[in-house]
Amino acid sequence: MIAASVHLILHRPPNHHRSIFRPRRRPVRCAAERQALFSRIAPVYDSLNDVLSLGQHRIWKRMAVSWSGAREGNNVLDLCCGSGDLAFLLSEKVGPNGKVIGLDFSKEQLSVASSRQHSCSKACYNNIEWVEGNALELPFSDCYFDAITMGYGLRNVINFHKAMEEMYRVLKPSSNVSILDFNKSTDAFSTSIQEWMIDNLVVPVANGYGLAEEYKYLKSSIQDFLTGKELEKLALEVGFANSKHFEIGGGLMGNLVATRNERCH
Repeated sequence: MIAASVHLILHRPPNHHRSIFRPRRRPVRCAAERQALFSRIAPVYDSLNDVLSLGQHRIWKRMAVSWSGAREGNNVLDLCCGSGDLAFLLSEKVGPNGKVIGLDFSKEQLSVASSRQHSCSKACYNNIEWVEGNALELPFSDCYFDAITMGYGLRNVINFHKAMEEMYRVLKPSSNVSILDFNKSTDAFSTSIQEWMIDNLVVPVANGYGLAEEYKYLKSSIQDFLTGKELEKLALEVGFANSKHFEIGGGLMGNLVATRNERCH
């Protein structure tokens, strides 16, 4: 299997952006547990996504990339890139004159992404670099990227606030971050449908791959996540100039779009 990742070592100045917002936190030990979980599911992650969403996840990911505002020649980041779906879409957007960095904490996921990159004939995919790293301590300079995407990653970090701060820090002025994830609904009926689907569809299908226990975490991770309004509030308090959360996929999914202010501090 092709080498998994490349490490970037860039100067990271102290973070001066503070907020009174304090979202729910989970034990630090969860970081290692989540890393191990995503490493275990890496070999079948793409196949399961197609089966569980009936292919709809590809539509949602294209929407996320579109909302990022990435365009030809841009330098962009796909955070918590997993096996690379969003990074490949970004690559097509920014073209051969642009640059895409896909960052993830799982070597196994990055290995799958790298293998996919090298098995594809699209020349633009040569502009992708895979980086093993921590979403809470990004190894990039301030105001470095023209756009950032994050697909199904924010829910899995141990500190939502710190992750948003880091995205804000490395994003260029007037640029967008686009964050796709499961939607935590405030409607009890919608929540019950979502939980029924996880218990009766997602977990049984995952069980066919020997990964039932790995996918049971979905329900609790959504319960511990932030609602759309809470995500909008978090983005604003971190420093983004505006933020909007869109419910998609019949309300099962959500996408936060936030725009950085017009200058770096």
